[in-house]
Amino acid sequence: MPETHDTPPAPPDAPDPSGSYDAGPVAALRRIAFLLERHREDSYKIKAFRNAAAAILPLGDDAVARAVEDGTLVDLPGVGASTAKVVTAAVRREWPERLATLERTHAAPLTAGGGDLRAALRGDCHSHSDWSDGGSPIEEMAMTAIELGHDYLVLTDHSPRLKIARGLSVERLQRQLGVVEAVNEHLGSASGFTLLKGIEVDILDDGSLDQTDEMLDRLDVRVASVHSKLAMDAAPMTRRMIGAVRDRRTNVLGHCTGRMVTGNRGTRKQSQFDARAVFEACAENDVAVEINSRPERCDPPDDLLALARDAGCVFSIDSDAHAPGQLDFLVLGCERAEAAGIEPERIVNTWPKDRLLEWARK
Repeated sequence: MPETHDTPPAPPDAPDPSGSYDAGPVAALRRIAFLLERHREDSYKIKAFRNAAAAILPLGDDAVARAVEDGTLVDLPGVGASTAKVVTAAVRREWPERLATLERTHAAPLTAGGGDLRAALRGDCHSHSDWSDGGSPIEEMAMTAIELGHDYLVLTDHSPRLKIARGLSVERLQRQLGVVEAVNEHLGSASGFTLLKGIEVDILDDGSLDQTDEMLDRLDVRVASVHSKLAMDAAPMTRRMIGAVRDRRTNVLGHCTGRMVTGNRGTRKQSQFDARAVFEACAENDVAVEINSRPERCDPPDDLLALARDAGCVFSIDSDAHAPGQLDFLVLGCERAEAAGIEPERIVNTWPKDRLLEWARK
């Protein structure tokens, strides 16, 4: 099957703009941002809608309606002319033109396949917030995961060495764990959703992990990935990856080849390593091989995905989302896993939360 997804299925029927719009202005702004994010539109466009939603959320319906009638919406910090049009239409229970257009052009399924496996997924083990290189607050990532039907989302911001991505020091990670606990307390057990504590930890040149053992032990799930010296010779890269896989704290081997096949960051060749040896180490140490669902990664490629399958590995289908709308990427990885004949039972995020956590604790 093709490894990129440049031709999505035909879009669904457009919403009826003559009908009333009843979801409210915050929902309209968030939906616009979500649809732009899942199509990887420019972040500056998206930020305007996220900022406007954050600006009007604490005001309450009556105050927003008064600002619409008084023509003072654009006086609010974070609300501009284009977002004010969306708010005005939604307050008047009319379909915002921008939202109606995006529902026609951007709401189509991202793939033709993968739906059955996607329905079996309970959550996502790889996501980023604005604490590192993601674009949205932790709370917004959690709320979107709930709306997508997740039982859990693992927050996996970067580790210290990845300075370009604002990787988390020990002190910042400690503070983030407190925020995760506060989010879960606010949601309450009745929500049926849990935000799990995690990290995408860099695999250092010698195969060690870029965070203290004490902090790694406080986390629920750890994704270990190579982000530097991707062109390292095959033999040392193999030793490096196997070293990380053998660390008892590693749960998931993230985007194993590091390749880029499309996107505005350009393309990048895959790293060279003894894939059979690495995947055999994953199987031996019960480390999941990540099926990274980002369209620009499609990692691992089909031949290595089949090799990991035959080596007896378990897998984690992850969005690697850096924005809430990108949490919807999971179906792209599901389509590839189905095509490779990987049984749902071998995919760790089809498991209930308690089973996932028991496996991750080793």
